[in-house]
Amino acid sequence: MQPPATYEDANLVLRLYELRREEKLRTARDWFVKSFHVRNMEEFTAKCPPGSQENSNARMVISYWDMVASFLTSGILNENLFFQSGRELLLVWERVRDITPELRVAMKDPQVWNNLEIVAGKYITHLKAIGPDAYPAFSSRVRGA
Repeated sequence: MQPPATYEDANLVLRLYELRREEKLRTARDWFVKSFHVRNMEEFTAKCPPGSQENSNARMVISYWDMVASFLTSGILNENLFFQSGRELLLVWERVRDITPELRVAMKDPQVWNNLEIVAGKYITHLKAIGPDAYPAFSSRVRGA
């Protein structure tokens, strides 16, 4: 069982929220939520060609949430507290999970987005504990299935 959240955990959650409000990241997040729907690297490259604003947006959003996930996997941030307000991390994973295996092979880096994947798995377990239909309903909405 994880120890209770501390004031430091709460302050870090608030700081992460403040960062999400930064203008460039907010714009990138808005684009990502509305427009980033890819199932393979071919679709990713077509939607987000290297050097494009779309590629920059995708990298900014994914790397932000992978960074946040690293705080959780490192034990710096209390995951129970985070799971109460950080569902966007799971949204990002749902949008990139199909391309992750291909990207890892292409980059010859099996650790690409590893923190994101680990935390998403824990978040899925958390949602399933809330209710058996919580995760499938969320995934279906986010993936457009």
